[in-house]
Amino acid sequence: MTATAAEDWKHWSDGRAASVSAEHGQLALTGTHWLEPEPAEVPGLPGHWWADAEGVRVRAAASDGITVDGAGAPVDGEVLLRPDSDPAADTATLGALLLVPIEREGELALRVFDPAAPRRVAFAGISAYPYAPEWAVPAVFTPFEDDDARSVVVPNADGRERPLAVSGQIAFTVAGEHRTLTVSGSGGRLSGVIADATSGIDTYRFRFITLPAPDAEGRTVLDLNRAYLPPCAFSDHFICPFPPPGNRLDFAVEAGERQVLSR
Repeated sequence: MTATAAEDWKHWSDGRAASVSAEHGQLALTGTHWLEPEPAEVPGLPGHWWADAEGVRVRAAASDGITVDGAGAPVDGEVLLRPDSDPAADTATLGALLLVPIEREGELALRVFDPAAPRRVAFAGISAYPYAPEWAVPAVFTPFEDDDARSVVVPNADGRERPLAVSGQIAFTVAGEHRTLTVSGSGGRLSGVIADATSGIDTYRFRFITLPAPDAEGRTVLDLNRAYLPPCAFSDHFICPFPPPGNRLDFAVEAGERQVLSR
């Protein structure tokens, strides 16, 4: 292990803890409210909220105090909030609360992030295995033969099944075991959802991985020291996908993040 590799990993690990515990980080999520076409109240919020073909709409009075990001005054009447799938996505605030419209598989919801969320207040860090260089190994990415994006239907943390877009497989050898994992591609980088023999015992029930963009020959690096907890480990209101078929390794990956720690 080189000092530089260990230091880089420590910097990444510290950054992860800072990110999830930020004022409106993953630990602050207190609700994901799925919206219907008819205006309705959202628990704990003023105004009426609904979904239409353009995004999330809210009708409120100025005295309610809902302000769209970038606007100079609170909402007084009806406004459109574009979801996170839109390049010009909107957010709103209500006091210290951050209100984020999202779109998932054509359905719209409003997420509420509260800095005073109990899990954020109680957060004491993320436990992780010590850095070990043997868990960072070469990998080769092979895209699926057709150019069209594929998807597999997998269970999600909220109990529903949804399609997960996948683009190919990586092949690698680690701990003396040759394996493949199905991964997705976005912006050049690769990502995957995995489980192993530690999952649900010493680590959370599944974890995420991210790999650098492969070169022209498909070569990249799988660094399991940077296997990280999914958002739903920090809040029950996220809808993380479970590992697709074939991504449950039958040996213990004693590397990466393990559990969320609370005071």
